[in-house]
Order: sequence, then C-alpha cells, then structure tokens
Amino acid sequence: MKNLTLAAAFAAGLVAGCMAGAPSTTAQRPPASPAGNPATPGAPLGSPFAERHGFVRTLETPLIIDRTDLRIGTTAQFDRVPTAAELHDLLCLAALAHVVLSLPEWPADFAPLQPLDQCPEDADLVVVLPGYPPSRAAAEAWNYVNARLRLVVVVSGPPPDPTVVADLNTLRHLERVIVQMDDPSRAGFERLQRPLSFRKLFE
Repeated sequence: MKNLTLAAAFAAGLVAGCMAGAPSTTAQRPPASPAGNPATPGAPLGSPFAERHGFVRTLETPLIIDRTDLRIGTTAQFDRVPTAAELHDLLCLAALAHVVLSLPEWPADFAPLQPLDQCPEDADLVVVLPGYPPSRAAAEAWNYVNARLRLVVVVSGPPPDPTVVADLNTLRHLERVIVQMDDPSRAGFERLQRPLSFRKLFE
C-alpha cells in the first residue's frame, strides 16, 4: 500500500456543494527533490507538464469522501482507463458507490474512453485529470461518455491562453477546477464557468 499524506488537497468546495454532494479529494504528497520540487515517480504515460511526473504524483490515489452519502459504500480506484471487462467485474463488489480514475494525462479523443460506457449504473464515475486539455477534441471527448460522470481538473498555474478556458467550459460534467499554486489568483480564470479552488502543497 502506498503511504498517503492527508494534505487537505481538493477540500475546498468538494466535500459538499458540487452536484448534490461532490467529493472531497486528498492527494499523496511526494518527497522533495534536491531542487525543492516533488521527486519524479515513474508515471507510465507521462503528463503535459514540464515537471509532469512530480505533479501527477500528487494526484495519485485520491480519497473520495461524500458526507451526504450515508451508505456503506465501496470505492474502486484505477490510475488508468479500465477495460470493459474490468468494469463489468466491479458488479461483484459489494455496495459499489464510486469508480475513481486518476489519469496521468488527457486521452486524445473518445476512442480510449469507450469502455467507460460499461461503468456500473449504480456507481458514479469520478475522474481526476491533470492539467489543461491538450485540444478541444480531448475536452469534448468526455461529453460522449455515457456514465454518471464527475470531472475534476487539477492544474499547476493560470491558463496559457483564453482558448484553454473555453475548452474547459465545453466539459458538461466538469465539477471544479483546482489550481495548485503558491499565491492563489483568479487572473486568467475570469471566464471560467465552473467553480474554482486553489491548493498549496507544503514540505
């Protein structure tokens, strides 16, 4: 089991208030490198950031807590898009409530996401995505997923240009954008049509 540090990541606004009981997500805190940045793990698919591996490491194995849900529920977690067979096998899990995907990067189009249509109907599908969508097609692909989808996008700074915010606004199932930065600022996010939160990681 990986050691988790409850760093209060994603806590702002995700415990309650988003989509009738949105998740509160805590993230794993990696050790610091000699340069003071998170150490580089071996993320298999990479990420769109310059310090991509270290940033994605902070999003691994998020803990989802929905305080409005009083069921004794089970959460299934993946760090990739599961196959249709794997999702079908989840029907054998008792009291399945959440399927959580913490992806290392944005899929380029809908093709890799097609298995998600097989997500069990009684579970919601919570997806944590790192960084801004690499293209409009990558953003719009999520609109074709036929599941109880809830998206959380975690970025490492302000948007590089206004078109990126426009791409985020096309995501029908986007619940929140969380910005990881030392000095929280809404600059660049004025046209974002979804809730915005900030987080700061401490050594």
